[in-house]
Amino acid sequence: MKKIILYFFSLLLIASALEAKPNENYSFTDVNGKVLHAVGTKDGLIIPEAKNKIIFLEFFGHRCPPCLASIQHYKNIQAKYKGKVQVIAIEVQGLSNAGVKAFATQKGINYIVVSQEKAGNFVNYIASRAGWSGAIPYLIVIDKKGVVQYMQAGSVGQAGLETIIKELSK
Repeated sequence: MKKIILYFFSLLLIASALEAKPNENYSFTDVNGKVLHAVGTKDGLIIPEAKNKIIFLEFFGHRCPPCLASIQHYKNIQAKYKGKVQVIAIEVQGLSNAGVKAFATQKGINYIVVSQEKAGNFVNYIASRAGWSGAIPYLIVIDKKGVVQYMQAGSVGQAGLETIIKELSK
């Protein structure tokens, strides 16, 4: 019963956070120069470049130990579910775009990485809609239809990510 109540309140929190500012458009550029677009909707976020995929939108820091530990999990998920999942990670500890690019190369990251410098106002938009206070890592999971299904501060882990994918693939 506690799980059901917690789940219900989580959904209410997500729904109320996402009510603010739908239909705003953003563009941001990954460390390789690819431009991505995001459109806020009533229930979430549409990223056309990840159409029909589950999106793991991760806010992380290059000096954050739990964030660093999560990189391998996301690399595994991106490789295993390449056609079904898109990981997008935005570095929010102020590393320059060149620094984030070097970091991603050094870590062998196989998913989209964006510096806060190249994310523009998108980070502020997400913070206001999700009620995110800046704690990292911070994960937002968006289903194939662009609806936010899950938000969490803190690490999720490989098994947790796999469970989310399994649930959203039904």
